[in-house]
Amino acid sequence: MIWEKSCGALVVRRDADQFYILMIRHKAGGNRSFPKGHVEAGESEYATAMREVMEETSSRIAIVSDFRATVTYSPSPGVMKEVVYFLAFTTSADIKPREGEIAEVEWIPLERAEESLTHENDKTVFRSAMERMQNLSTPIK
Repeated sequence: MIWEKSCGALVVRRDADQFYILMIRHKAGGNRSFPKGHVEAGESEYATAMREVMEETSSRIAIVSDFRATVTYSPSPGVMKEVVYFLAFTTSADIKPREGEIAEVEWIPLERAEESLTHENDKTVFRSAMERMQNLSTPIK
């Protein structure tokens, strides 16, 4: 069995009274999910999440909560993948997809986010992150 590890983030931004979450859509399969990618040697989970979000979406983020969720699944026979997600925020709406693998990056209103996700694992992580966001002591700016 081959084990892979990736890290990513659920990136939220506020525009007036509306909250949005950043999603990517891959060219292969067209599934909507959150930005994530493989951990590089010697890299921390936080550093991986921040780098991958930047590489896939051109968004600079801040991880400002202790939210951490792990999803494990098998993307192909003989391979198990662990993905660690963080809750992150940004003040910039500027996004751009990575050339090649990402078909689209988009800001989805929070109230439409769960229905926009393809995989049940992502929906579970989203619900947990939103519960944590409700309990943040520092208001989101």
